[in-house]
Amino acid sequence: MESNVELFVDWDAPRKILIFLAHPDDPEFFCGASIAYWCARGHEVVYCLFTKGDKGVNGRVIPPETLKQIREEEQRNAASLLGVRRVRFLDYPDGYLLPSLEARRDAVRIIRQERPDVIVTCDPLNYFPGPNRINHPDHRAAGQIVLDAVFPAAGNPLFFPELIANEGLEPHEVKEVWFSLTRQPNVRLDVTAFWEQKITALRAHRSQIEDMADLEARLRARLAPDSTPEHPRYEEYFYRVVW
Repeated sequence: MESNVELFVDWDAPRKILIFLAHPDDPEFFCGASIAYWCARGHEVVYCLFTKGDKGVNGRVIPPETLKQIREEEQRNAASLLGVRRVRFLDYPDGYLLPSLEARRDAVRIIRQERPDVIVTCDPLNYFPGPNRINHPDHRAAGQIVLDAVFPAAGNPLFFPELIANEGLEPHEVKEVWFSLTRQPNVRLDVTAFWEQKITALRAHRSQIEDMADLEARLRARLAPDSTPEHPRYEEYFYRVVW
C-alpha cells in the first residue's frame, strides 16, 4: 500500500452515491462495508449494474434466464442488508460487456436520471487485482464505460443530445468518482464497524459462494496493516477523483 494514502473522514452534507458496477455481488465484494458506512451516515445510495450475472455459475449449469432471476433477487436482498433501497440493472449479457458508444449512452442516461453527487465504479486499469488473479473483463469495461460517461459526456449537452430531445434528460456534472478494486488507492475508509455487515450481505449471494465459511475466514483475516489482536481494524481503499 502506498504511503500517501489518506484517511477520508466524510462529507459535510448528505450525498447521493451511485454504485455503478458490472455484476450482482460486485458492490458487496468491492466495497460493501463502505456502502453500509455511507448508508448509516445518512447518504442515499443507489445501485446500477450493467449485467444480471447470467454466466455466474458455481459448479453447476443453470439456464441463463433462471440464473438472472436468482441473482437479481440475491442482489436486491444483499443491498437491503446494507441499507440500499434501490437497485437498477441494464441487462447487458454477462461476460460480453464492452466500452461501446451504446453502453456509454446508457451510462449517461442513468447518470442524468439519477443525478448523483458521487459515483463508485471499478478501476479500469486493474488487470491483476492480486497474486495469481486476473480481473474480470466486465469489471474493467464497466469502469471504462462509467469514466467515459462521467467525462466528458454526462455534463455536456452536445453529447447524446437525443437524451435531451427525446427523454428530457438534461446534463449533470458529477462531483466525484471513486474507483474500487484499485491497485493505486489515494483514500481509505475505516470500516471496522461495518465489516460484519459486509459479510452478512455477501451471504445473500448464495448462488455464487461455494464455501461461505472459507470466505468469511478470509474476509476476517483481511486486517488493516496496523491492526492488533486487541484492536482489529478493517479498511476499504479507493482511487478518488474530485472535480
